[in-house]
Amino acid sequence: MTPLEARGLHRFYRRGDTEIPALKDVSVVCAAGETVAVTGPSGSGKSTLLSLLAGLDDPDGGSVHVAGKRLSHRSPAAAARIRAEHVGILTQSSGLLGHLNVRENIQLAASLGRAGGPSPAELIDGLCLATVRRSMPRTLSGGETARAGLAVALAGSPTLLLADEPTAEVSRDEESTILDLIGTWRPRDGAAVIVTHSPAVAAHADRVLHLVDGRLT
Repeated sequence: MTPLEARGLHRFYRRGDTEIPALKDVSVVCAAGETVAVTGPSGSGKSTLLSLLAGLDDPDGGSVHVAGKRLSHRSPAAAARIRAEHVGILTQSSGLLGHLNVRENIQLAASLGRAGGPSPAELIDGLCLATVRRSMPRTLSGGETARAGLAVALAGSPTLLLADEPTAEVSRDEESTILDLIGTWRPRDGAAVIVTHSPAVAAHADRVLHLVDGRLT
């Protein structure tokens, strides 16, 4: 099973009468166990690419398959089902629901994903969240927020982990910890795609893709 196969992705936006290309013929294929970093200057198309890989937006050309299932050009409900089962998303804003504590956030994510992954208790212990498991998201430090967000992203045992600048708000030591945790807890049959400006994150990846003006270079 190939965790991710995205072929020939094109995405255009309209600004008045002008068509703005955000992605131009971008392909990303990830093997099981692989971590791929996507780098590039601001405005190069990194966030657009991540949205397409997550099935949150559809490409104007090309297709996205996750775990052998077509994710692009599905109904919103069908895309949401595939995403819940196979895709974990870690964003700078963590993705934590503000009205749930850390443990409740992780339990909810686990209930929506694949069976057979780590339990919420294992993630809480493994990601050093035991002391804040009953804490609300607004009370967490930057490092705690990043680790709690990672636990939520991993709770459903995703085939594909997508991370958007996962270490942007943490110290260098915390950055190293987050990267080690991704490598340790990501499903063995899965892959990770990490959008980053950090040289340390890129160095940690198995492969680095560089986007410039919507094209891979």
